[in-house]
Amino acid sequence: MLDRSPVRRDRGPAQALRDTVAFAAGIERLGYHRFWVSEHHGVPGVAGSAPTVLAAAVAGATSRIRVGTGGVMLPNHRPLVVAEQFGVLEALHPGRIDMGLGRSVGFTGGVRSALGHGKEAADDFGAQVRELLGFFTGEHAYPGVHAYPAEGLRVPPFLLATGSGADLAAELGLPLVIAPVRGERALADAVTRYRDGFQPSEWAREPYVVVSTAIAVADSAADARRLLVPEAWATVYSRSHGVFPPLDPPGAVLAAPMTARERGRLEETLDSQISGTPAEVADRLGKLVALTGADEILATTAAYDQSARLDSFAALAELAGLRVSLS
Repeated sequence: MLDRSPVRRDRGPAQALRDTVAFAAGIERLGYHRFWVSEHHGVPGVAGSAPTVLAAAVAGATSRIRVGTGGVMLPNHRPLVVAEQFGVLEALHPGRIDMGLGRSVGFTGGVRSALGHGKEAADDFGAQVRELLGFFTGEHAYPGVHAYPAEGLRVPPFLLATGSGADLAAELGLPLVIAPVRGERALADAVTRYRDGFQPSEWAREPYVVVSTAIAVADSAADARRLLVPEAWATVYSRSHGVFPPLDPPGAVLAAPMTARERGRLEETLDSQISGTPAEVADRLGKLVALTGADEILATTAAYDQSARLDSFAALAELAGLRVSLS
């Protein structure tokens, strides 16, 4: 699963980060394979701004689950520093660290200016990824430079991509993480291009596809859909207001005044996500896996109610046949 450390109304970003670490322990007990955190800057509704720091806290609070990033936005950083950070994580938690990499830059002009990078920084993403991987292998353009403790280690890289990003993952021979942001048909086309163009590398001998989507499971379809309302509304709000706000309870969201366009976008967003009873979710997930041939599903669900969210992930774990630990 991916946890973006969403800020809940009146709880603040510090509590959101503590919630993420505590939630990771619950997700580990449910038998999940990975727990990833994200990178966002200057976003009122998302506290996860330093993913490698947060990943260290999550890894320290868990013992078995793989911990990683979904992802570090490489255009914001020097590849040497990113390699060193993941080298430290792998050295402290050997065999448990994943390195998810994305190409996004700051959400607003002010954030991009503060980061010291414009939109054009994303254009060099391929070169940045190659340089980063070179610091692990020792094959780079900087004589005498050693990215200790990363050099010689092999932290599994994953490329977060949409559209042409799938082609880069194929060219570099990296596992692909992709979401149906342009619809399931476009998703399937991108995955097909990735598999057809995949070049085996020391990082992956065969294509590996992780499909990311929001999922909610409850006793009724209505209850499951309500779980997704707060984050779906925050996404819709960000499109028209330029800022992703803290999460409100679903009842407050649905009772708030909206334009017809906003309400339509909210319903459209919810329809594109997977929610329902266990049987309904199993059916939709089965169709998504059949369409894409996904090797793995990355659930990105946020909700206002943390307890209901954990119940949803427990139901999803049961559907997936995960082994729950009571310790």
